[in-house]
Amino acid sequence: MSDSGRGWEDASLERLYVITGGRSGSSTSTPLRLVTLVVACSGPRPGMQPESVEILRVCQAPLSVAEISAYTGLPVSVVTVLLSDLLADNHVMARAPVPSAQLPDRALIEAVIDGLNKKL
Repeated sequence: MSDSGRGWEDASLERLYVITGGRSGSSTSTPLRLVTLVVACSGPRPGMQPESVEILRVCQAPLSVAEISAYTGLPVSVVTVLLSDLLADNHVMARAPVPSAQLPDRALIEAVIDGLNKKL
């Protein structure tokens, strides 16, 4: 977690402004939602911001934007800005989560159950 284990609530707003370079939104065309999954493609480079290095460290396995925010202790808005930079530099990959399966129609399930009962 950044700031020696403190959450972003304890950090100054000026610090958050500096981390994002004054930006408040994503600079890429890839929409980053809370459930967007992110995984690191490379390790940190010399001169990277400590917050970006931390994101790459926690993203060795796929994590959602919300999880990254929780693990780093940074607000989602800041994480989104940093992730957009990392995406633009090909340090991370992002994709939408796998949608949950749709249940079949209730009538179909009942027909299958009826068919199975007739075989017994």
